[in-house]
Amino acid sequence: MHAINIISGISMVGVFIGSAALIIILSVFNGFETVILSFYNNFTPELKIEPKLGKSFNPNTAYFNSLKNDKKVFSYIEVLQEKVLVKYDGRPFIGTLKGVSAQFMKKGKMDSIVQTGSFTLKKDGINFAVIGSMVQNSLGISIRDQFTPMEIFSPNRSAGIGANPLDAFTVRPINASGVFTLGQQFDDLVITPIDFARDLLNQPVNVTSLELNFNKGTKIADVQEAIQGKIGKDFTIRNRAQQDTELYKTLNYERWFIFMILVFVLIIAIFNIIGSLTMLVMDKRKDIAILTSLGANKQLIQGIFFFEGMMISIIGCLAGIFFGFVFCILQQRFGLVKMGSTKSMIDAYPVTLMAGDFILVFLTVGIIAVIAAGISARLSIKGLNDIKQDL
Repeated sequence: MHAINIISGISMVGVFIGSAALIIILSVFNGFETVILSFYNNFTPELKIEPKLGKSFNPNTAYFNSLKNDKKVFSYIEVLQEKVLVKYDGRPFIGTLKGVSAQFMKKGKMDSIVQTGSFTLKKDGINFAVIGSMVQNSLGISIRDQFTPMEIFSPNRSAGIGANPLDAFTVRPINASGVFTLGQQFDDLVITPIDFARDLLNQPVNVTSLELNFNKGTKIADVQEAIQGKIGKDFTIRNRAQQDTELYKTLNYERWFIFMILVFVLIIAIFNIIGSLTMLVMDKRKDIAILTSLGANKQLIQGIFFFEGMMISIIGCLAGIFFGFVFCILQQRFGLVKMGSTKSMIDAYPVTLMAGDFILVFLTVGIIAVIAAGISARLSIKGLNDIKQDL
């Protein structure tokens, strides 16, 4: 009996640890998702309009002008983007120039993604560039050295065939004011004011995209559908999830992979209950036979062992969920577990609690516990007739 109690206690502790781990790790993943998406959302627009055919289009149409003045629109950003050659101190790099209109800075919080310097595009009438970390690492650009500017090269559209090779490219110097990091697809960007990009690319009117952000409370899905109906089939309009499907898929897949691994740990812990209940059944075989002789039917015998198995699982689950909840609250307030990197943008592991996670963990443990307790309960009446004959 002492051994049975020890095994039951170990099973309960296993369920406790598994449930707590599920709550904590899912909450940490929620926290990372919140942090990553907050950085991403500071940089990317809520809606992005691009042409289906060609690289650029004229934004000076009646509808786009009315959209620019719409009261729902928080920021209306014209973007001119193109591949360019960046040279610094004799070293070349193929990057992407992104010229943005002044409302790009209206979103604020851009310094949250800056590693070095500041997110400054224009100061005292002088143009500056904010570069991705890939550009900085490849060229060794020092933002403190304002005497050595970057040189941006772009093919000269007006140069004819056989023209002087020196005239085949347009070159413009510009200093870097800051370095940002956001992800591989963004870190090759050189962000400048749009007038610098227009001068370099010799593109006085057209843009490659329009980036729209809206006031709080605006239903983006409804606005997206309405705009798509107005601009027709010549343009595409994408929300944030559609602009970077890989990011959202990766976040979702990682979360569910971790969840499934921890569920397997829970399954092992909960199915240990079968072992302890089986030993208990073997120890109580004579008591079971006496109960049946007194009139207890098979359903009652099964119910007793089923209830015990569920009790062990549910107590362990509720205790684990409570511990996980308390730990997450302490992590949010005091940052108990640090990231361990001085260069990290966040000091401690982020945590975001979601009610759905608690429900999911409880239901997962409940379903596994029902299966395990059901198996144990069936064992309690196996060979019952043979026990009666022995008695």
